Amino acid sequence: MQELVTYIAQSLVDQPDAVQVTVNEEDDNVTVALAVAPEDLGKVIGKQGRTARAMRSVLAAASAKENKRARLEIIE
Repeated sequence: MQELVTYIAQSLVDQPDAVQVTVNEEDDNVTVALAVAPEDLGKVIGKQGRTARAMRSVLAAASAKENKRARLEIIE
C-alpha cells in the first residue's frame, strides 16, 4: 500500500522527491501518512478534495484485498 500511495502522489506533484509516505499498522487498521512539499499540497488534495477522495478510494480497495482497513492522512 505504501508503494501505491507513493506512486500516485509522485505522479501528481511537481517535486516528487519531497513525497514521504509512512505506514503505521495496528491489527487490521492501517494508517498511511502522506507528506508533500507545501506548494504541492493543493495538487494532492484537488478541487473540493476530489483527488484526495479518489486516492482514499483506491487505497480502500487495495486494503480490502488484504482484509484490512486503511486510512489516508495528508499531512500539511
